[in-house]
Parts: sequence; structure tokens; C-alpha cells
Amino acid sequence: MGAAKDGDTVKVHYTGRLDDGSVFDSSRERDPIEFTIGGGEVLPGVEQAVVGLEPGGTNTVKLPAGDAYGERRDDMVQEIERAVLPQEVEPQVGLQLQAQSPGGQPLLLTITEVADSTVTVDANHPLAGEDLTFDVELVAIV
Repeated sequence: MGAAKDGDTVKVHYTGRLDDGSVFDSSRERDPIEFTIGGGEVLPGVEQAVVGLEPGGTNTVKLPAGDAYGERRDDMVQEIERAVLPQEVEPQVGLQLQAQSPGGQPLLLTITEVADSTVTVDANHPLAGEDLTFDVELVAIV
């Protein structure tokens, strides 16, 4: 079958780790992920780590924050009035809410602070600002 190349649809097992070695996600306990190399479905660095592998082959790639989920941005953290939240939502730290950006794109917000009349929400990706290491194994080229 040969090595994986741009345009191939592949099945991959991965383990993602932070710099301290802690695992933030892994497909090892579930089915491998399937994506098309070059299709933009996964981080570009993960796609490139698969290129050239044959089924059963492994690779490790380290992605600096800027090539992963971006640097943390302070302008993505905002204090809002509790009154703008839906009535059925009881705000708590860690609760995730979905909103729309001014351009109409879906935005995932995480509540980071709750006060009497306001809540602080963070629209940064939870892994923003983190350098990430991925161990990948090419399971199959489909």
C-alpha cells in the first residue's frame, strides 16, 4: 500500500501531551481518528507527522503553541453581566457556554469567575498558550 501522502484518508491513533508530560487526550482507549491528510480536519502538524508513515509506523511531533491552538489572548477574556445569560443557566466556574462571534461564528466560552452581578468568560481554546506533543501511529490508509 505504501506510505501515507497528501490527499490520503487515514486512520490514526494519537496521544497528546503537555510539556509536563500529562496526557490531555488520547484515542488509545477508543477507535482511531479518521481524517484526510491536507483536509484541515486536524492540526496541520499532526497531519504532517503522518505523511511518509506506513501502516504500523509511528512518529512524535512537538507543536509550539502558535502552531497548535494559538497563544492565549487577553482580549478573549471578558466580564459580562449575569443578566445576559439565559435564565436557566446557573453560572459556575468551568461551565462552558456557546455564543456567536460578531461575524456569526460559533464561540465556546468558559466561565472563569463568578461574582454577584457579573461573570468572567474566556473564549480562548482550553489548550491555547500550550506547547503540545503528539505521538501518532498510522493504523491504516483507507
